[in-house]
Amino acid sequence: MANANCLGIYIEEQLIKYAKVSKEHDKIKVEAFGVKVYDRVGEAIEQIIQETYSQKTPISINLSEEMYNYFDMFALLNKNDLQKAIKTEFESYCADKGYNPNVFETRYAIVGNMEDKDKVRVIHVADNKIELNKQVQLINGYKLSNISPISMAIPNLIDIKKKENCIVVNMEDTTTVTTILEEKIYNIDKIEEGTKDFLAKINLKENSYLKAYEICKNTTIYTSEGNELQGEESIYLQDIMPTLYSIVEKVRKIINQREDKIKKVYLTGTAVLINNIDLYFQEYLSDIECEILKPYFIQTLGDINIKDYIEVNSAISLGIQGLGEGITGMNFKNQVFSDKIPDWLKIEVNPDRSEKDKKNLGGIFTWDLGQPLDKTETGLIRIATGLLILVFTYSGISAVLDNQMKSKKQEAIQSISETNEQIKLATSDTEKISSKINEYTTLIKNLEEQNEKIASRNKSRNAIPNLLNQIMSIVPENVQLTSIENTSDTHIIIRAQSNKYEQLGYLKAKIKTDVILTNVISTAGQKDNNEVTVVIEGDLP
Repeated sequence: MANANCLGIYIEEQLIKYAKVSKEHDKIKVEAFGVKVYDRVGEAIEQIIQETYSQKTPISINLSEEMYNYFDMFALLNKNDLQKAIKTEFESYCADKGYNPNVFETRYAIVGNMEDKDKVRVIHVADNKIELNKQVQLINGYKLSNISPISMAIPNLIDIKKKENCIVVNMEDTTTVTTILEEKIYNIDKIEEGTKDFLAKINLKENSYLKAYEICKNTTIYTSEGNELQGEESIYLQDIMPTLYSIVEKVRKIINQREDKIKKVYLTGTAVLINNIDLYFQEYLSDIECEILKPYFIQTLGDINIKDYIEVNSAISLGIQGLGEGITGMNFKNQVFSDKIPDWLKIEVNPDRSEKDKKNLGGIFTWDLGQPLDKTETGLIRIATGLLILVFTYSGISAVLDNQMKSKKQEAIQSISETNEQIKLATSDTEKISSKINEYTTLIKNLEEQNEKIASRNKSRNAIPNLLNQIMSIVPENVQLTSIENTSDTHIIIRAQSNKYEQLGYLKAKIKTDVILTNVISTAGQKDNNEVTVVIEGDLP
């Protein structure tokens, strides 16, 4: 049978790295590789597939926006209970963050818990289904077989020694730090800083992302043991060094937080193309060996510079992951029928083979085609035919169900989007209604206040004439009113005089008993010659 091969494609914002990897027995070989700066990602991927003759080759790509969580579970849980517990933990996490767990596609890996031997550590990876679907669409029409997080694939390039605790710092657009303890991936840390930060700055100066990438490859970092660079290169270092300093500081913090002794730091990604970057990290991590990650299986280079391989480490690791190497269970590609056909059912016919070597069914069932079939061979053919029919029937049903599930998922995503839009509109309408209610409440309150003022004015306007009419009807014949004053809103002061004191007393009493005024009081009276003057005060009722 032909060698197994896979095209690894690592996709960044403006950069694609690719490597076509083959495997024969335990020997891995990189057949073709390269880097493309693109304006249109679809066209760039199409060009890569054509140039590497990978139209029918399995393709392995990276996730774009995955997130990592860690759950501790009891080691004695069976598989079903463990799956339920992990699902519950993730749903709880989503509830705390306000996320909808149904919008994520998830995978997980399990390793031993270093702190508690009675538990296992679950490395949980989730990616938004919409973003995942965008990645899938980039390879539409070709044989996409694997989608994996680069942080879980990059250790494929290391021949890890027993009990060698190490970390892999992959500095691409953003940076991932993969911690490996006792030959197992134990932790993933994401650092937002990466090559996109300084490539974008250089791109602004040069107006060319490709030129910015080439400048990065030709830049050398000065160390404390050497002289600082001068001239044009120092301009670019001003853009590069702050990002590298931030990354190395965060890597040092990650290492210091671990109780397990980290013996080695492997550096990879676009940033390692900068000369002396390993020396720069070594200065800050002085007690730990720092080296640039070189694929362990590359022995003979010929005319190829090792730096050219290192440049596409991410793509090589994805290609190896697509060949079935590395950590299992991290493939985010939903399997279809063609992915599920066992290798032993794939029959290869070679007309050039000798009669002696003609064999069928992948070597599981074999016979000499130059001889008549005996009963055993006939039975085996019937069994194989029956299995093929069963597989094809199952695959047909699976394909239909798979298409229906994808359609329903798409409908659900669209429905959720439409519902969220309607909720936003309803919320906006509610806010407008609340605003109008507040406006109308204010207007009603103002109208009520104006009505009260008008009523008060009308009341005062009619009260004075009524008061005068009432007083005129009760004034005794010998009493003379000298003045009537409305000193405040409802307060009235009446000055009266008479030569008979009892007539003034009568007037006061009449005002009080007829409730012409309330709170009636009067002065004792002052006599001047034969005239007695009193002041009567009260309030309009």
